[in-house]
Amino acid sequence: MPSYKAPSRDARFIINEVLKIEQYAALPGFAAATPDFVETVLEVAGKFAAEVIAPLNQIGDRQGCTRASDGSVTTPDGFKEAYAQFVASGWGTLSQPPEFGGQGLPHILAFAFEEFLSSANQSFGMYPGLTNGAASAILVKGSPEQMARYLPKMISGEWTGTKNLTEPQCGTDLGLIRTKAVPQADGSYAITGTKIFISAGEHDLAPNIIHLVLAKTPDAPDSTKGISLFIVPKFLLNEDGSPGARNAVSCGALEHKMGIHGNATCVMNYDGATGFLVGEENKGLAAMFIMMNAARLGVGMQGLAQAEVAYQNAVSYARERRQGRALTGPAEPDEKADPLFVHPDVRRMLMDAKAFNEGMRALALWGGLLVDLVHAAASEEERQAADDLIGLLTPVIKGYGTDKGYEVATNMQQVWGGHGYIAENGMEQFVRDARIAMIYEGANGVQAMDLVGRKLPANMGRAVQAFFALVDKECTESKEISALSDLATRGEKANGELKAATMWFMQNAMTNPNNAGAGAHHYMHIAGIVSLGLMWLRMGRTAAAALATGTGDAAFYQAKLTTARYYGERFTPDAGALRRKIEAGAEAMMALPVEAFATA
Repeated sequence: MPSYKAPSRDARFIINEVLKIEQYAALPGFAAATPDFVETVLEVAGKFAAEVIAPLNQIGDRQGCTRASDGSVTTPDGFKEAYAQFVASGWGTLSQPPEFGGQGLPHILAFAFEEFLSSANQSFGMYPGLTNGAASAILVKGSPEQMARYLPKMISGEWTGTKNLTEPQCGTDLGLIRTKAVPQADGSYAITGTKIFISAGEHDLAPNIIHLVLAKTPDAPDSTKGISLFIVPKFLLNEDGSPGARNAVSCGALEHKMGIHGNATCVMNYDGATGFLVGEENKGLAAMFIMMNAARLGVGMQGLAQAEVAYQNAVSYARERRQGRALTGPAEPDEKADPLFVHPDVRRMLMDAKAFNEGMRALALWGGLLVDLVHAAASEEERQAADDLIGLLTPVIKGYGTDKGYEVATNMQQVWGGHGYIAENGMEQFVRDARIAMIYEGANGVQAMDLVGRKLPANMGRAVQAFFALVDKECTESKEISALSDLATRGEKANGELKAATMWFMQNAMTNPNNAGAGAHHYMHIAGIVSLGLMWLRMGRTAAAALATGTGDAAFYQAKLTTARYYGERFTPDAGALRRKIEAGAEAMMALPVEAFATA
């Protein structure tokens, strides 16, 4: 049976020592986030994830969810009881606003917990994760009455939430949706249509589910400009706010999927269901993006989460499994074979995983801090700068994070060899569960095009120019530290490749938009390489300072410096090759007629 231990020590290092959130103590929500408090939260959260949630991961995968003839859905054994513990412990309230029952703590702590929960059991973590996304849209776009009626019980976890976007004929192109919302005399709307791929659309964890549904009113433009957002509760509310009559919404089927079996992925049928408009009519796309942006950061964390749990189990196996001898001679002559750890190719896979996981964790947690600063920074200038950066980094965290997370999960399965292909060992589940993160909440090709087509040119390139300057400054300062000078030089060169690729798009994408589409994926990966390089420089500087001043945990900090060196040697060179792929343009890629792709 696979095991999991939350990387609380590493998360604490990033939050307290690298990002130094104690310096923001004067900002709203940060006063309580002292180093000791952060340590306590991370340790308790890690224990909950490892001891309560992780043991249900394989159970959920094997059993899946079941749908009865009446449309009700039962989650796997143990999920309902674990969710009750989740709610009773208040884990869903960490960063939510106090006026609706939240604890008002920084988002960065909730981000750390989200990683732990997803590593322990991605299927389980999706139920509260989707609720948070739905609540965030109501919080920003809902009326005061809607906030008062729905948010307290969604934030507490007593009720869950979903988002209903996709339909059989449309996924990314939401302008094609057909779900209709017909105004009623009482101010509500009758919602009719079918939505697919609705995660947590029906289940037995909570007495009510608050669906957020995209639909079009009768006279709306037949495009994305005609989309509105509606609250459609599973049970309509009585005057006192308690669940009342059953609404005309039901689960028509459960999808049979490659992974995340413990989460109910539903076909949802709306048969004149009562819905309530959120925000303005025909302005639903803006509200939807609030949910999507929150979800994309969460999905990026899922990529890291599956990479982390797969890595932990690969390390354990490589320590125990004996195969062959070290190339330099027997490492343990008294044994018949050496542990897998002596083989450079196994080390390659494990070091790649370690360098990605720790760098990605730092990037994701920095993203959480930026989300906090968008809302809480002292000046408008600081809030705008944070908003620019998190807007630029969101497709990188989601796209690069899940591409590489899946790659790591697959490589960790490879460390196990044939035993990694056997279901009872759990490695193949990590691979299957990691795969969806590259697809949902906007497939990674969409993330790449969002980065290149929308984020780069926004505000005359203000965000990317600020990012370039941030990386250059970090590289310049890190060159003064002997242990980091090589990484700093390599990081500066990788940043130069990113700048050159950006300039190439400026010169070539306007005349031929296919050039942007052909190179967007590679650009996203260069941005990911540079972003993690920035994180490794920051972590390296912190580690070097700790070693210079003396520490009781020298091995931890020395490992950071060694891994930073590895990252520079093994990850940053890829930036140049990716830039050359971008500069190849789209001509050969788009040249063949469709008929030439036939195989017979």
